[in-house]
Amino acid sequence: MTSPLTGRTDGGDLTLGLDTFGDVTADRDGRPMSHARTVRHLVEEGVLADQVGLDHFGIGEHHTDTMPLSAADVVLAAIASRTSRIRLGSAVTVISSDDPVRVFQRYATLDAVSNGRAELILGRGSSTESFPLFGYELSDYEELFEEKVGLFAELLKEKPVTWSGNTRASLDGLPVYPHSESGAIPTWIGVGGSPQSVVRTARYGFSLMLAIIGGETARFAPFSQLFRQALEQFGQPQRPVGIHAPGHVAATDEQAIEEFLPALEAAMRRVSRERGFRTPTRETLLRDVDPGGALHVGSPETVARKIVRTLTDLDATRFDLKYGMHGMAHDAVMTNIELFGTKVAPLVREMMAD
Repeated sequence: MTSPLTGRTDGGDLTLGLDTFGDVTADRDGRPMSHARTVRHLVEEGVLADQVGLDHFGIGEHHTDTMPLSAADVVLAAIASRTSRIRLGSAVTVISSDDPVRVFQRYATLDAVSNGRAELILGRGSSTESFPLFGYELSDYEELFEEKVGLFAELLKEKPVTWSGNTRASLDGLPVYPHSESGAIPTWIGVGGSPQSVVRTARYGFSLMLAIIGGETARFAPFSQLFRQALEQFGQPQRPVGIHAPGHVAATDEQAIEEFLPALEAAMRRVSRERGFRTPTRETLLRDVDPGGALHVGSPETVARKIVRTLTDLDATRFDLKYGMHGMAHDAVMTNIELFGTKVAPLVREMMAD
């Protein structure tokens, strides 16, 4: 069955891809790249992901010095010009602080220049820098997300839109262009752990992307069940469930941990200072590297086995590895992409087919 909102899939096809936040990496001497080089390298990473046979490449919106990817659709268009097969999307678009009409127009344009390969993941985002940047109040956090997701659901129908709310100007039977060739741009909602968000996703008829950044992955299994129950109750067709989780692939488990964990520790220290929560210890992070944890770090065989376990436990058909961290060596990031496409993905497909 093809969904009018998500398009092209009924959830039965296994999809393996990569997500990035455009983290600033380091050169071989450990010096951080400039923002411009980071963007240019990101294009190369997307091209490599296509060359090694991956299904999807996503860029998450951020507005910080260490993650300067504030215009994902522009970078995705550059990648589209040098690829022909891989699907390209956001991971996520912070819809709360953007204009849904402009988001739709940008990704419908990306869909055109990529010959129908555009997707979106809409979300609140894990950081709030975009709110003051674009003049929004954090006190309106819930209302902004609810209203703008609702408007985007109307825009995806690609018919004249009538909509009113408190967070932007009303629309009265206005058409929005361009239209996509397929008639629907596949769209997901990124959910980090709220049952209410899962139900909302089902109510509007989007696909569900579970963002699992720490702890035991199995604790998200009830969300997959809730999503399918809610779809049925709302009279929606069944839609796919995807997983977005951080990780890193290297030749051995030890090398992967050595390359990834110091950068993750530094990032967690920085974020904990900014947001006032307790910094996870190295022991805590290593527990997340264990088979049931959220960090998919290790050799190709280790990561493949863990992805299969995650997909099976959560009854999901899509897995996106969030790769890269601020300060990691760019060479290690590129090797991760190559190994994920040439080693991990074939192993996962083989194991899932058994």
